[in-house]
Amino acid sequence: MTYINGGVCAAQGFKASGIHVGVKTHNTGKKDLALIVADNICNAAAVYTKNVVQAAPILVTKDHLKNGKARAVLVNSGNANACAPQGIENANKSCAALAVELGIDAADIIVASTGVIGQKLPVHVIEGGVPQLVQELSHTGSQDAASAIMTTDLAMKELAVEFEIGGKSVRIGGIAKGSGMIHPNMGTMLGFLTTDCTISSAMMQQALIHATNVSFNRVSVDGDTSTNDMLSLMASGLAGNDEITSDGADYQIFLAALCDICTEFAKMIAADGEGAEHLITCTVRGTKTEAEAEALSKSVISSTLTKAAIFGADANWGRVLCAMGYSGVEFDPAGVSIAFESAAGQIIVCEHGTGLNFDEGLAEKILKEHDVTIDITMDAGKAECTCWGCDITYEYIKINGDYRT
Repeated sequence: MTYINGGVCAAQGFKASGIHVGVKTHNTGKKDLALIVADNICNAAAVYTKNVVQAAPILVTKDHLKNGKARAVLVNSGNANACAPQGIENANKSCAALAVELGIDAADIIVASTGVIGQKLPVHVIEGGVPQLVQELSHTGSQDAASAIMTTDLAMKELAVEFEIGGKSVRIGGIAKGSGMIHPNMGTMLGFLTTDCTISSAMMQQALIHATNVSFNRVSVDGDTSTNDMLSLMASGLAGNDEITSDGADYQIFLAALCDICTEFAKMIAADGEGAEHLITCTVRGTKTEAEAEALSKSVISSTLTKAAIFGADANWGRVLCAMGYSGVEFDPAGVSIAFESAAGQIIVCEHGTGLNFDEGLAEKILKEHDVTIDITMDAGKAECTCWGCDITYEYIKINGDYRT
């Protein structure tokens, strides 16, 4: 498998665009409407937030994807269209405007929104901008689309991979956004993937759920699960491989590539957490089951006190052990060892549940690197898991203290 350029347009049969139409009223120069269109109808699948409060676009998309088919993705930033007046109506109006312009069925459109909750979506600006959005569709439009779905993101998130199935070159590409309100319980904040693999909707759904569970569901920025989280996948089938309709060697190749690209997106989102200065990777080894390792690791990267310690380059390993202790996993603290790692080196700070006399200067140097790893070794088994998060900073409070106003 090789990473390539092209993002969501890397796979055969897809175009994209992104423009400013005026949903973002305070950021008049920033793109706020994105479009991804397939040349032909695609098999499609998606996963969504498990938050009980779900945005109107999610409800509309769920209905549209009941048949496992889609032709286009329409996404606005700057307004979540969640708990908003006429939310369903406005999501449907957005789809209807695009359907007329493309000459397709509105039910073949995946629609998504991101931004402030509770405010009415200015659907008229979306309707007015659709003709230009369609006109600007391009096989090189991935970056425009990626830019248009950003809110507080500082880094654009765009990836693509190429691999072989049955002697045919297959590609998966995508764009994603996410920086705050990140503690997924389904998939990611917003992610839109495309592939030219020939694969059934049922197998796509199965693959997407698995890939989500080992990537986006192992990320936390601030412990908040969004009302708008969605991850979708469309398959054009133009790669020419034999259709994947069941588990087997070809499916496993596709699944491995999907998991890899989703994991990279997850790490990009964690690194771009609102106000973050550090990407935190936590690996737990030596548990009885992978589920236990995941629960322990995610508890550590979700710990506000641990995040604050990394921000301050303070090797306060007690906060790590404490977070493990309230994870819900039963374990013997005497079987836990903890080390901090980065490009500056490695230092063991706790062994068999007891603190060591370690070089505080070296520890500080290690924790001042952008990428910091918390390596936890246990003695209960052979399972392991890695999760990703970021530190919490003064800037996070500043961003979210006046996010709406």
